[in-house]
Amino acid sequence: MNLLLIAMIIALLIPLYEACWQENDVWQKMLALASIATKCSMMILFISVIRDDWMIGVAGVIILSVGNAGFMLLAQLLKRIKYQ
Repeated sequence: MNLLLIAMIIALLIPLYEACWQENDVWQKMLALASIATKCSMMILFISVIRDDWMIGVAGVIILSVGNAGFMLLAQLLKRIKYQ
């Protein structure tokens, strides 16, 4: 199980590298940050199953379902500002 958690952390670092050091495009950074949020919430769910703690799992589900909604709203605002 520890190896799986380490693999999840390594997979989390890939979009972080993409967001910080590759392109300066806002859309690429938003996509990378949304990917990081999704991977973090999946790690929280994995840890909650291992620890058999449903309160941590509820926090992971809330982050998974609501976390990327802010990015979607920000993307719509950026698109409207850009085309005006």
